[in-house]
Amino acid sequence: MANAGDEDAKRSRAIAPAAAKPGLTGIGAPLAPSMIASLPSRLFNWSRSGVGPRLLAAVLLFSSVVTLTLTALQLYLDYDREVGLIETRLDEIGRSTTGSLGESLWNLDQNQLKLQLDGILRLPDIRAAEVREIADRPNPIRLAVGEPGTRSVVMRDYPLTYGVQGSARGIGVLHVEATLTDVYQHLLNRAVVILASQAAKTFLVSLFIIYMVHLLVTRHLVAIAEFVSKYNLARPPPPLRLERRPPYDADELDKVIDAFNAMCATLERAYGELREANANLERDLTIRRRAEADARASEQRFRDYAETASDWFWETGPDHKFTYLSDRVIAFGMDPHVRIGTRRIDTALDRETESEKWRAHLATLDRHEPFRKFEYRGRDARGRMHHFSVNGQPVFDADGRFLGYRGSATDLTAQHETEERLRQSQKMDAIGQLTGGVAHDFNNVLTVITGTIEIIRDGLADKPELAAIAQLIDDAAARGAEITSQLLTFARRQPLEPREIDVNALVIETAKLLKPTLGEHIAIETRLADDAWSAMADPSQLSSAIVNLAVNARDAMPGGGRLVLETANRELDGTSGDGAVRGAFVMVAVSDTGHGIPPDIRERVFEPFFTTKGVGRGTGLGLSMVYGFAKQSGGTVAIESEEGRGTVIRLFLPRSMGEAPARTAPVQALATARGHEVILVVEDDPLVQGYVIAQLGSLGYRTLVAGDGASALALVDQGAKFDLLFTDIIMPGGMNGRELAEAVRLRRPGVKVLYTSGYSDDAIVHEGHLDPGVALLGKPYRKSELSQKIREVLAGEPPA
Repeated sequence: MANAGDEDAKRSRAIAPAAAKPGLTGIGAPLAPSMIASLPSRLFNWSRSGVGPRLLAAVLLFSSVVTLTLTALQLYLDYDREVGLIETRLDEIGRSTTGSLGESLWNLDQNQLKLQLDGILRLPDIRAAEVREIADRPNPIRLAVGEPGTRSVVMRDYPLTYGVQGSARGIGVLHVEATLTDVYQHLLNRAVVILASQAAKTFLVSLFIIYMVHLLVTRHLVAIAEFVSKYNLARPPPPLRLERRPPYDADELDKVIDAFNAMCATLERAYGELREANANLERDLTIRRRAEADARASEQRFRDYAETASDWFWETGPDHKFTYLSDRVIAFGMDPHVRIGTRRIDTALDRETESEKWRAHLATLDRHEPFRKFEYRGRDARGRMHHFSVNGQPVFDADGRFLGYRGSATDLTAQHETEERLRQSQKMDAIGQLTGGVAHDFNNVLTVITGTIEIIRDGLADKPELAAIAQLIDDAAARGAEITSQLLTFARRQPLEPREIDVNALVIETAKLLKPTLGEHIAIETRLADDAWSAMADPSQLSSAIVNLAVNARDAMPGGGRLVLETANRELDGTSGDGAVRGAFVMVAVSDTGHGIPPDIRERVFEPFFTTKGVGRGTGLGLSMVYGFAKQSGGTVAIESEEGRGTVIRLFLPRSMGEAPARTAPVQALATARGHEVILVVEDDPLVQGYVIAQLGSLGYRTLVAGDGASALALVDQGAKFDLLFTDIIMPGGMNGRELAEAVRLRRPGVKVLYTSGYSDDAIVHEGHLDPGVALLGKPYRKSELSQKIREVLAGEPPA
């Protein structure tokens, strides 16, 4: 049993019945002297236990509230009664004194008034009294006794009247004040007595109640708490018994103890079973922890591989829908959360165009067979196309049930783009080689045609009909020369003469030429950068490029629109969509509001002879010429287009480091210049050779002729005298024009040389530019151009 009521609280504990000590029996037990002596110790224990003080506070609080409420009610009733007596007294003064006071006031007997007011003042609780006369005369009577108060008073005003000829006449006012001070003092004294007596009674009763609760309940709860706090299932103590003196009837506490002891017995049995189960569980947990550690290591190993691999991993269910995509897929522009739940074919772009490939792949999936390097095209989250290569392995459970596929995927977009650029470059190089060879022979023919038609046209000046036909032939030859020039520009075989140019000035001059070409239905707008750098480019080729772009824009706006010419400074880093070039560039942009270019042909617009126009409406060389000119100038070209909204083509030309850009002077008609010098003509084409000899002879020059380099050197070695070497660049026999000129200069230092060619190879052109000091007359050329160029070289003027 637990001895919670002993003098020493520390000895309270659960003990066996045989160890019980004498104590209190319970309800109705007499208060022994020893119990009274231990009362302070018990009170101290109550305050420490916590329940006693809270119960005492609750009882005191409730008793105090009841006491205060009843006291307040009693005081209110006393106050109402005392105030009622004062008001009754005031009413009695009004009934008994107003008549005599009115008569004394009528008689103006102030002594009598004074005696009467003193009598009123001697009444209980009356503080002051005053009579005021109401009269229309100076100094009416006003007589007051006592000390008027300002607080805690009850006041009354009574009218004073006097009967005159049978009617009452008001002659004054009686003012009486009664104090409530004595009433308040009486109530205060009464409240103090009531509260003091009730507080003492409440405290004693509450203390007694608290003590009895402790004696009957609280000390046993402490014993139960100590027993529970020290209870050990491994070494269970004897059953709990409370220290209670018999005889007594079993009550609620005994039922709690019996239930508690039964629970402890059940816990002891359960503890034994639990120890056995724990031993088995510990063995299982050891095995499980080892398995979980292995699984975590395996999972972490897989995640490390998945997140550090250059590819990404995937899983699908039996329906071939994605159930997992590694986060690595984000690096390729795709959202794994969006792709989960979709199939591979759902996002494929080639399922219609390559349906046979997809049918074979789906059949492989339905057969649950592994596959490798299945390639298809799809789009990422931003709509960009990608090339994917996929490997997959079917997954089965222990029963052989198909669970889906696991595999990896590789983005081959960069590889495909590199291969496409290589194929495009190879195709362009092949076309360039073919173009150069064709242009060489074609320009030789055009040279003869152009020169001959000039002679025929001069001879037919008096025959307008035949002269018109000759003009048509001349126009056709000029058109052929223009096409050949465009081919050479695309193939980057057209020799450029770059110089510092003011791009803004050139754009403005070109815009003036465009107005009649484009028509009134096209509005031309310029947006020129005020701080535009000077560019290093061939001005005539740049002007031609702008015109070509403007004509293409016009054809894209058959119903009219707006053409914008723009310049700006750009720093390219080689990684943007403006081409794989880096450095400082001047941008010339031509934009339109036309129908735009479809995405499927956007990559082909710079190919030669590619055109979407009808038959006879274009050669397909305009954009090719622009592309070739930009690349040969050391720049690049970029295109942006959106169907229905227009196209922007940007030319990027290298910035010139000079400070004074040259302005292109207006082209003037060349005058035919004559001479008398001797010219050594080296030309392998008999037709061109005959044409040149005839034209030079008509200009007054004497000529020496050779068909190749070896023949020309033989003439030099024989001592032939001449003033100018006029040689073709590309000739048979293993010696080109540049090599011939160098061999002649070794024999005759300082000899003057004029080159001619319809196609410039690397002999005198490097990186698209003529070598310094080289004079070139490109084929086809007219008689005036031939004479002017010869005079410039003979006069020692630098080549234009």
